[in-house]
Amino acid sequence: MVFSSIVFIGVFLPIFLIVYFFAPGTKLKNLVLVFFSLVFYAWGEPVWVLALLFSGSTDYVFGRIIGALPKGCRQAKLVLAVSIISNLGLLIVFKYSGFIAQNLNDVFGLSLAVPGFITLPIGISFYTFQTMSYTVDVYRGTVKSQKSYIGFLSYVTMFPQLLAGPIVRYTDIEPGISGRRMSLEGFSQGITRFAIGLGKKVILANAAGSVVVFLLDGNLERLSMASAWLGIIFYTFQIYFDFSGYSDMAIGMGKMIGYNYKENFNYPYVSKSITEFWRRWHISLSSFFRDFLYIPLGGNQRMYVRNMFIVWFLTGFWHGASWNFILWGIYFGVIITLERFIIIRILEKVPSVFGHIYSLFLIVVGWMLFYFTDFGRLGQFLNAAFRPENLSDFTFTSTLTSHLFLLLILIIAATPAPTALAKRLKEQIGPAGYLEPVFSAAVLLVCILLLVNATFNPFLYFRF
Repeated sequence: MVFSSIVFIGVFLPIFLIVYFFAPGTKLKNLVLVFFSLVFYAWGEPVWVLALLFSGSTDYVFGRIIGALPKGCRQAKLVLAVSIISNLGLLIVFKYSGFIAQNLNDVFGLSLAVPGFITLPIGISFYTFQTMSYTVDVYRGTVKSQKSYIGFLSYVTMFPQLLAGPIVRYTDIEPGISGRRMSLEGFSQGITRFAIGLGKKVILANAAGSVVVFLLDGNLERLSMASAWLGIIFYTFQIYFDFSGYSDMAIGMGKMIGYNYKENFNYPYVSKSITEFWRRWHISLSSFFRDFLYIPLGGNQRMYVRNMFIVWFLTGFWHGASWNFILWGIYFGVIITLERFIIIRILEKVPSVFGHIYSLFLIVVGWMLFYFTDFGRLGQFLNAAFRPENLSDFTFTSTLTSHLFLLLILIIAATPAPTALAKRLKEQIGPAGYLEPVFSAAVLLVCILLLVNATFNPFLYFRF
């Protein structure tokens, strides 16, 4: 089940909210949250609920054991190691075993086969990171181990952020598991945030995605340079509005039930450097790698280049079991390393507009590497994108003409301008409690009307 579906919006979410709010006490609300989260997760692939419960249950046990042992003792380190190995082992088996087998076959001429029952459980990259971060934080003494099994499962299985993040750290929501405050104001803010996220996904991302499929999923050898760039620019907006839309919906639903998830996007396309871009894009993933890998490796203080290579190799690999994702991660790691030693000094001396142009160009090129998992098609696309002899064609002209208004909307919506305008209108109009509910209802109505007849409603982050 996905958020941008009639079943979720019209049936699942209303029923959950009614049962949740009438459930007395935090413990019973946690139980309701776990039950509905498991139903939500099992909707498409019920068998993989077992993997989710295994991950949550084992780390609950590991957390209790570590919490009962003296801080930093040898036994605690051993239990932590087992926890990390079991989490990474689960991820490797289900997400990377096929990739590893294929590459071993190609290099050594083997004939290894992955059992047919091993497929990718939805959201596994997110929930394994969450449970793993919990045991590490318990070992570090940052948090105390959770005594309630249902309370811990409510954290692991929490459906608003289960499939596409943001990656919620236990430290951020620990107080809410034992007691959280829900208010009408928070619920109203949650609905507005959910509506904004749904609008990003259904109205903007899906519209951009239809152009992407038309331009980039056909015969790339016949693609003109202008069409190639137009297609990847639309993909640049599609992936942003798709992913940030789901993050907004998650944050909104969190507010509805009394949780405040941290922001996951902060207008990344206004960045003036690639370093700044990664402080604004998928913030929860960047902070995870920073706190649990980059800093323990030595951070900026020791073997910086090695640390950057490891972090960005794994950042790319986290996104998918394919060499193009690894290349994409290393690509950004190299750029950020060069920025630290050379490029940032140059950018500081030139007008900021050059920093924006520089960043956007490299970001869009990065999405080229990200989009094409097949290196053969990637090569064909790069040849088209950087081949000036086939500069333009009728496909480009007709596509740009028919989607120019959409492109302008995407550009504006990816900046802080709409938020600033809304804030200014609020200040000028003054207290007008009906405005946000009317806006939310209008956006929800438009999205539902679009979803009723939708034949194109992809969810890009299912594969991660």
